[in-house]
Amino acid sequence: MIRVLLVDDQTVVRAGFRVILGSADGIEVVGECGDGPAAVELAGRLRPDVVCMDVRMPGGDGLAATRRILADAPADPPEILIVTTFDLDEYVFGALEAGAAGFILKDTEPDDLIDAVRRLAAGHGLMDQAVTRRVMAEFARRRPAPRPGEGVLELLTAREAEIVRLLAQGMSNAEIGARLFIETSTVKSHLGRAMTKIGTRDRLQTVVWAYRNGVARP
Repeated sequence: MIRVLLVDDQTVVRAGFRVILGSADGIEVVGECGDGPAAVELAGRLRPDVVCMDVRMPGGDGLAATRRILADAPADPPEILIVTTFDLDEYVFGALEAGAAGFILKDTEPDDLIDAVRRLAAGHGLMDQAVTRRVMAEFARRRPAPRPGEGVLELLTAREAEIVRLLAQGMSNAEIGARLFIETSTVKSHLGRAMTKIGTRDRLQTVVWAYRNGVARP
């Protein structure tokens, strides 16, 4: 059973998400609240698998809550699913840098919300590719990538760096494999080794790392 915590200051949004997720097999909404501090308290007490986190909330924003939740549970942290109207503001990028594992739009289709929760619970952090491409393009525009330092270049093999770079462009494993003329299983192996070396938990964190360390190109 996937345990979900809903965090949004709009009661109607929480109610809608609760109905959608509550109707899905294998998903249980274990709690809900309307601000960041309450989210931190509930996450620690209820230990959900996934937190659907709003970004802007009058009582405490999702950025601070995301950082605190992940810092308080370093051994077995929940996956943070950012719920956004897609304003592409600094809060969204800050949440990514804090360790959020994915995006969902507030007006998303019910099946897409259910799929997003299931994918995050399974450890697949990179959400819809079209959304990811748009977010990361804006991320790169606002934060021009530095030149990779020698330590970064030495950390990854040439093939691993190439795969991480293509991942940061929003490509799936299958697309990367087709681009490089290698099997999808080989892509997964290289990517897994790269993530272990750089200390990222999922694909989305790996993309953020790539832009922050100059491995990805805008």
